[in-house]
Amino acid sequence: MNPSVWAIGYLALLAVAVFCGWRAIQGARTPQGSVAWVVFLLSVPVVAVPAYLFLGHHRLRGVEVARRDSARIIASIDEYSAQRRPEAVTKEEFGPFEAAAQLPVLRGNAATLLIDGQVAFDAMFSAIDAAEVYVLVQFYILRDDDVGQALCDRLVAACGRGIVVYVSYDRIGSIALKDEFRRRLVAAGARITDPRRSQGLASRFRVNYRNHRKTVIVDGKYGFTGGMNVGEEYLGRDAAFGAWRDTHVSLRGPVVAQLQLIFVEDWHFSTGDLIVDELHWLPGMQPEDMVGLIVATGPADDFDSGAMLFFSAISRARRRVWIASPYFVPDIDTLTALNHAALRGVEVRILLPEMADHHVTWLAAFAYFDEIRAAGVEIWRYTDGFMHQKVILVDDEFAAVGTTNLDNRSFRLNFEAMAVLFDQSFAAEVDRMLRRDFERSYRLTKQLREQPVSIRIGAPIARLFAPVL
Repeated sequence: MNPSVWAIGYLALLAVAVFCGWRAIQGARTPQGSVAWVVFLLSVPVVAVPAYLFLGHHRLRGVEVARRDSARIIASIDEYSAQRRPEAVTKEEFGPFEAAAQLPVLRGNAATLLIDGQVAFDAMFSAIDAAEVYVLVQFYILRDDDVGQALCDRLVAACGRGIVVYVSYDRIGSIALKDEFRRRLVAAGARITDPRRSQGLASRFRVNYRNHRKTVIVDGKYGFTGGMNVGEEYLGRDAAFGAWRDTHVSLRGPVVAQLQLIFVEDWHFSTGDLIVDELHWLPGMQPEDMVGLIVATGPADDFDSGAMLFFSAISRARRRVWIASPYFVPDIDTLTALNHAALRGVEVRILLPEMADHHVTWLAAFAYFDEIRAAGVEIWRYTDGFMHQKVILVDDEFAAVGTTNLDNRSFRLNFEAMAVLFDQSFAAEVDRMLRRDFERSYRLTKQLREQPVSIRIGAPIARLFAPVL
């Protein structure tokens, strides 16, 4: 090939790299991310340009469109919500959480912990079997194994009873899902997203943005969310992981309408269809009268709402903050908040699994331990199998359960959802659960230099990938 053709091709690639670099400067969530992308793009454009197209941090305009269209849902239930706000709503207590959620704190809710897979799936399956109008199902991972088939059986049966069934799943998380699974649901009459053809997250240039939410909603009255996907490992049937420790939450009351709103936005983003008028939006008040909201976060938000949720929760702590997460790759703000809380005398505990499922992410956590332990933060390692729950407990009246991990990916790249309750009885339930988990854990005392050589060398290297972990 003529050398001049190579030169023209390289100049064209360099021009694309410069354009991508400008996009990175405009759109990256952190200055460090902007600098890293610009240097990478201009130094090795042949590798960096394709990487940026797949992994670069863009704002997602499709979600903005979905939110604009779904705004009439919020408007239609404004009066309903206004009647159900706590009597004393203060910016100091609730403001940061409402800002992160772009939704109001509401009273009149009920929440029940669903500890581990058998309890959670029994509850979700029972609700689906009792559905009268419709069922909404969304999971990051949907497997075609015994658990997946059990879910499929119930959804097919629901369709046979005249129930309208919507099923959504993430393209990357469910990459191994067989076409036969889809065909069976479609043949039964279920409406199911096709990540290979739909817009938004399914775009080949959006693989870095994943919908990590796990949601089941029945008739607009009963909602479920938490750490569990659909697969046999969540019932402890995977020989590699053994016992699987996870937490889901069952919801009733006005927060179910909020969880449903998030599903509607995701459905619209994926399919272009707005299903507002097909759903029920008045779930009813519950006698438990818990105060709470759904904090759904993602890369289309105006600010880092996932990090804001954790920062706000940690900052409100006066006595303790306990966080359970399978991964620990915090951003600088969250790291500072944890250290500051410990230095204020707050008991800060981070519960992490001793076992690894994603080795690079597991390694990166060790690079942070020395710093936070020096400030007084306690690191606890869960040893009874793999722990996958995402739970926050602050003092005796704040608890959150959902899908958000304590890492940069959940904070900035994934679509997540947390059920946040400002309620002493629910917090006490979470307290009892976590105390049992700590009994099956040990407190880390070794510094990084005392770890095996593979961790001593691997942890600092793995931390370099923190922005996408």
